[in-house]
Amino acid sequence: MTETQSSQDTTARPETSAVPPPDPSTARLVGVDLARALAVFGMYTVHIGPPLSATHGVGHWVRYLADGRSSILFATLAGFSLMLIAGRREPKAGLAGRQAKARIAIRALILVVLGSAMAMAYGDVVILAFYGVYFLLALPLVRLRARTLAIIAVVLAMVTPQLAFVLRWLLTEPVQQIINTYDPLERISTVGVLDLLLTGFYPTITWMPFVIAGMALGRLDLAARAVQRGLALLGPALIVVGYGTSLVVGGRNALKSTAEAGSSSFSSGAAPMDIGSFEPQRTAGELLLAGPHSGTTFDIIGSLGVAITVIVCATVAMDRLPRLRRLAKPVIAVGTMSLTAYVGHFVAQSALSVPAGGGNGVQHSWVPLLLFILGATVFAAIWSRFFRRGPLEYLLNLATKPAKYVR
Repeated sequence: MTETQSSQDTTARPETSAVPPPDPSTARLVGVDLARALAVFGMYTVHIGPPLSATHGVGHWVRYLADGRSSILFATLAGFSLMLIAGRREPKAGLAGRQAKARIAIRALILVVLGSAMAMAYGDVVILAFYGVYFLLALPLVRLRARTLAIIAVVLAMVTPQLAFVLRWLLTEPVQQIINTYDPLERISTVGVLDLLLTGFYPTITWMPFVIAGMALGRLDLAARAVQRGLALLGPALIVVGYGTSLVVGGRNALKSTAEAGSSSFSSGAAPMDIGSFEPQRTAGELLLAGPHSGTTFDIIGSLGVAITVIVCATVAMDRLPRLRRLAKPVIAVGTMSLTAYVGHFVAQSALSVPAGGGNGVQHSWVPLLLFILGATVFAAIWSRFFRRGPLEYLLNLATKPAKYVR
């Protein structure tokens, strides 16, 4: 989400029909940018599109698939982006490695500040501050191999949901209130340390597997046919294992979001990104569910399968279908400036007074969503013809320049 310079270099230049198909290394990054754009549009769908209860047919499935899974795809791609900074196939070492870690740390702190500021205006559903925490916790892992990172992601997926359940049970409301009383972040933005780590919409304790899995993907050669075939098998297998097992042990309602059950809620005035799906488990039986944002082992496994499947499909499509790649250039441009697209839609929705589609939103038309997607695509396509980075991506890159002084 925050590191797209390499892929921008491949998409910012005009192409002609005489341009040969992209080489595998180029297609690899363009495919990631396409997946990132799809994640952005998925979050738009949840935020601006009709609520799940007002959809049917194809629209219902589009809305359901976007719920929760779009932000998880975003988080997985954020882990991939960390490896663009720390060294793709081979981790940077020595001075270069220390400077790369400094860049990541600076970005993380900026995202925490920006996310906290946005939470003051748009509520506790803004994901950026959570991203900052993810990045800081991922710093010790940036030199690990893909296999090691994958093992860590699997272990965390198996353990952290149960640990989170126990911690939430121990942290009663009076205890949480005492902690929040002494938390400056909670006082200024309503998203405090406890929210970032355990009780928020994207709690670090159960979302780190997505980031670490993305880091593992970043260490792989996604252009290699063997890797593509392996991921094409792994993604659907995880979907079947995660969601299928939950259906077997949890019953037919296991995959439903809380939005379908009518139990969504959010702060007054908040802009509900991926709203209507998150509610911490209250009973041990809910650990068998796999609904969006349920934060269970089954949800993590299934959602990771969706993320991997989207990434490998986008990569293969950009690798083997050069005509589609040319047609998709405007959409790819959105992926190269996803931070700008993400923040921009909050600002635009607030300025235009567009009602939210999730939770208690009154938006029942697909038109606003389509206009937001079109607007973001047109803006990104025009901007990328003149600049290598999006506006916020440029500022973020500029802010990390002091990392070069690290010795």
